[in-house]
Amino acid sequence: MGMSVTQLLIILVIVIVLFGTKRLRNIGSDLGGAIKSFRSAVKDGEESKQLAEDDTEKSKEKAPSEQDKV
Repeated sequence: MGMSVTQLLIILVIVIVLFGTKRLRNIGSDLGGAIKSFRSAVKDGEESKQLAEDDTEKSKEKAPSEQDKV
């Protein structure tokens, strides 16, 4: 009971009439830019998380040697 091709075309025509092709083009480019920014933010977050994990591992390696001195 999915949508047929004719139903999708009717919906597409209604959307084009409501918004116009220029506005749809702008919406598409804005959406593309937002997705690109989101992906870069996720990538940056993963890199900073990895750096934090590496720093934690390094501090754990240093901690036992400092405890031996006490």
